[in-house]
Amino acid sequence: MSRAHAESVMKTIIREIVQECAVRGHVVSDTLVAFMVKAVVLDPRNGFNVDRTLTQQDIRRLEELCLDKLMEKCSPSLDTIKMQVYFEMNYTSRREFLEEIHRVLESKLSPVSRLITDSRVKTREELDALYRKIISYILLRSGMGSSTDVNTVQETAAALQSVFPQTELGAFMVLLKRDKQQQLSELTMVVTGIRLFNKASQKGEEETDLHELIPAVLHKALPVTSKSIEHELNISQSLAWKYTAVLEKLTDPDGQPGECDVPIALLKQALYNVRQHEVFLKMLLADACLCAKHVEILQTELLSLMKLLKETVKSKTAVPTAKVFPLFQDLSKLWCGLQDEAELLNILSNIMLNLQPFTTSQAKIFSEAYLDSLVGMSEVKTDEQRMIESSDDRIVPAEMKTQEWLLPETAAGFNELPLQYNGVCGYMLVKRDGLLLPGNPQIGVLKHKEKLYVFSSKEAALKFASSSDDFIAEVAEKAKHSPELIQLLRLHQQFSSVSSYSEMQPGESLLVKPITKCDSGMQTDTHPVETNIDKSYEWNEWELRRKAIKLADLCTKVTHSAQTDLSHMRRENITQTWLPKNTACQSKRDSESNVPKPQIYLTGLRGQRDRSMVKTNLTRTVDE
Repeated sequence: MSRAHAESVMKTIIREIVQECAVRGHVVSDTLVAFMVKAVVLDPRNGFNVDRTLTQQDIRRLEELCLDKLMEKCSPSLDTIKMQVYFEMNYTSRREFLEEIHRVLESKLSPVSRLITDSRVKTREELDALYRKIISYILLRSGMGSSTDVNTVQETAAALQSVFPQTELGAFMVLLKRDKQQQLSELTMVVTGIRLFNKASQKGEEETDLHELIPAVLHKALPVTSKSIEHELNISQSLAWKYTAVLEKLTDPDGQPGECDVPIALLKQALYNVRQHEVFLKMLLADACLCAKHVEILQTELLSLMKLLKETVKSKTAVPTAKVFPLFQDLSKLWCGLQDEAELLNILSNIMLNLQPFTTSQAKIFSEAYLDSLVGMSEVKTDEQRMIESSDDRIVPAEMKTQEWLLPETAAGFNELPLQYNGVCGYMLVKRDGLLLPGNPQIGVLKHKEKLYVFSSKEAALKFASSSDDFIAEVAEKAKHSPELIQLLRLHQQFSSVSSYSEMQPGESLLVKPITKCDSGMQTDTHPVETNIDKSYEWNEWELRRKAIKLADLCTKVTHSAQTDLSHMRRENITQTWLPKNTACQSKRDSESNVPKPQIYLTGLRGQRDRSMVKTNLTRTVDE
């Protein structure tokens, strides 16, 4: 059977089963039906062969078996599978929960935001209406009070008026839609911060009460959610310990089998039901505790930021907006963070409440009084007591050198190891016909084929290690008979055709062997054989095609040559000359001198003849 044909057949089967259940008055999801189909096929008691094409008779029998299982009344096994489907489809990581909270809030506020950003006002009345819409948007976004409360609306309007007067609506209207949305978000944060600051400043100089600075929803949900989950967890654990004690007594090979009017299979289904409920409640409780830690951190930051704001604006008539507005925005972010934690706690509480109906079947079959009568004189041990009793008898790696053992003192991050079977002892699961006993890592963790296994006792560890593959195969067979164990023990890797509920798609292929995939890597030398390097190698197919076309084109070409008389029997000569160099020389420097100007005067040239001429030299000397 081809994969596409198998998927088409499965979609048809699932659709017909869903329709038949609706006719009989039961509403079931496609995901639940898809898993039930896979569980029926995997069960060897039903005789289906995944390698053989389904006939019409096989399809009718498959539908009948699935309908019988889905229509069972007061079935702990069916309730466990429904619980697993519900939890996997509604529970996710903290990050995805917060993203969903933000997405829902944006979807609720998008119509109001669109009315504001897309409005085209022309009259005074329309401007007033737009301003009121902005106030309503800020109230809805901040979650501080109701938009129908007059005092709350007036307080918000006053805060908005102080940072965004109505006269600035004209400038707001000419902005682009993206800029309008950004300014609207900034106004919401600033106004929310101002309202929080005003609320904290009402007591004057007194210390701000933290309880007044957290959302009312969070103030109610914070203590209630954790206590409710812990209460439900204690009930499930108490039931699990009692069911374990009863099954331990009934499946003990060395003990005398007591008379029991209830099949052991029903007791095991009830144990699987409460154990699965316990696992889910522990996950919810861990998330609730993490929410409480985040709330404590946010409250501390909120209080310190409020003190900083009070010191910034204390006894000052005016404060620069560039200094105080970022503080108001930070205050609003902390407030939104507290609101997110409140919504997350509400989601966790709803999941816890919705899990309760899936435990009613085992409660109807085994009432508290009836279960106590089955326990009788047997000792009901808690998981902690079992851990303490078995911690002293530890594995000595030297006793079994063929296997690798991890001990608390030899392995880093020992308490965070990914344990197989969700921490359940695989040996007791096989030897006690499906009994779930928690493994104790302190005894020693077996590492077999890169997977880690824990055990309830040293004896169980040694026997499991002696033939690990056989026990692993036996655990898989137990899961085929009880499909709820696939999710409870996290056996999806062993059942490659069964994925987790959150990853399963309605109509997903079932009767075709899945494509096995794995991550692998290899490393080679750059050139193992240097002499075989092909310099003309090309990895690009298009480059090879280009070269092929070029060679094919050359086949149609002819090379022509000609020789002239001047070039006949001549050769080319090359000479080399010395190029002239640019040279320069430098002569002595030019200089000059200055001599005295001769000044000679003669007297007596005219006058008496007997008188002699007198020569007077007035020339100045050179030294002067």
